[in-house]
Amino acid sequence: MKPTVQAVIDALIEPVGTLEKTVDTLKIGNPHAEVTGIATVFMPTQRVIEQAVSLGANLIIAHEGPFFSHHDRSGLAEDDPVYLTKKRLLEASGTALFRFHDYMHRYKPDAVMLGLVEELGWEPYVREHQAVSTVAVIPPSTVLEVAEYVKRKLDIPFVRIVGDPGMSCEKIGLLAGYRGGGATAIPLYEKERLDLILCGEGPEWETPEYVRDAVRQGSRKALLVLGHAESEEPGMKWLAGRLRTMYPGLPVHYVKERPLFQVI
Repeated sequence: MKPTVQAVIDALIEPVGTLEKTVDTLKIGNPHAEVTGIATVFMPTQRVIEQAVSLGANLIIAHEGPFFSHHDRSGLAEDDPVYLTKKRLLEASGTALFRFHDYMHRYKPDAVMLGLVEELGWEPYVREHQAVSTVAVIPPSTVLEVAEYVKRKLDIPFVRIVGDPGMSCEKIGLLAGYRGGGATAIPLYEKERLDLILCGEGPEWETPEYVRDAVRQGSRKALLVLGHAESEEPGMKWLAGRLRTMYPGLPVHYVKERPLFQVI
């Protein structure tokens, strides 16, 4: 017997327990429908939804929301053509879409961070999984060498560096997603005595400017900005593996989107 959409959702939130406030809801679809296939995705873009449907998935589990805001449809008009086209695609295909964001980050350790560490092959180097960060000590490498390694392992076209690319580093902090802001990243440098932070994204006038001034003052610090999707997509790949274990008779696909930005 196949699980229902609601049964899969319940299994995913069970390790955390019910959160009173969360963006993790069934955005569209019938919770009582039987699941015939699952697609895990970072961002449920038009292309990704089309691909998931073509693979036969009738449940999409997405880390980010489908309608361009952390909160549902914030700022979008009811008659916005992009919103309507996407909504109609989901409705016409009979696909359910569940957002799995808050619960996933509250797994212990954070499941998004587990996916990133696993994709980088840095499991042996992890010293501590913290609530919103992971600290790792890698073999001595230059910042540039780490950047090239990360690009290769994550299959991404570019990263951005603040600091000296030739600086040797060992102790690294990882901050997936939108955790590169100053309030989170800056204190981590001193608290953990980090050489380098790898983050998804954050305001450019906060942590990047802190690192620039620190380097000018003679400190050994660097920052590697991967991109939000690039840092969190491995978590959705990890989730696909977990779901295959949970539902061995069910087709489970990880659908990866193309890079958002082109560098010219």
